[in-house]
Amino acid sequence: MPRIPRVKAADDFWAFSKAGRVLAALHVNYEQVEPYPVTFIRGDTSLVPPPDPERFYRVEQMKFAGKRPKLDRSTVIYNASITISGIPLEAYDYVVNGKPALEWVMERQCVKTDKASGIVNDANRYAIETVGDPVYPLRLFQRIITVSLETMKIVKALPALGDLS
Repeated sequence: MPRIPRVKAADDFWAFSKAGRVLAALHVNYEQVEPYPVTFIRGDTSLVPPPDPERFYRVEQMKFAGKRPKLDRSTVIYNASITISGIPLEAYDYVVNGKPALEWVMERQCVKTDKASGIVNDANRYAIETVGDPVYPLRLFQRIITVSLETMKIVKALPALGDLS
């Protein structure tokens, strides 16, 4: 039976307890966190809103700038109209099931057809029909940057577990 590591001091226990509560609130309420202020290389709408937001913000598949093997993970091509940069590389340190959370968002916020069933999974339809905001996939990506950075800040501040034997 696997053992859960124990801390040796009560203060360390309470530090983990407090961090757990903060992380739970952060992760459960990820849609309410402030979107990370990325730099828009292309597609900055702060001065002039797009005439057709649904088309302007439509995402097919996000990808990193650059070419393999030198991908630029600080810059993401969101679609043909929008490229964002200024993504801190530390945001990729938060890993869920072996993959950075940001890469999960990039992989899932797209348009994809299931080969077996032919069902189309379209993040844009969800954004428009369910959330009511065509910018949702872009803002979600920005929010997950914030969540990733905050998560790693909390985790790195935890006390060391020491010798667990």
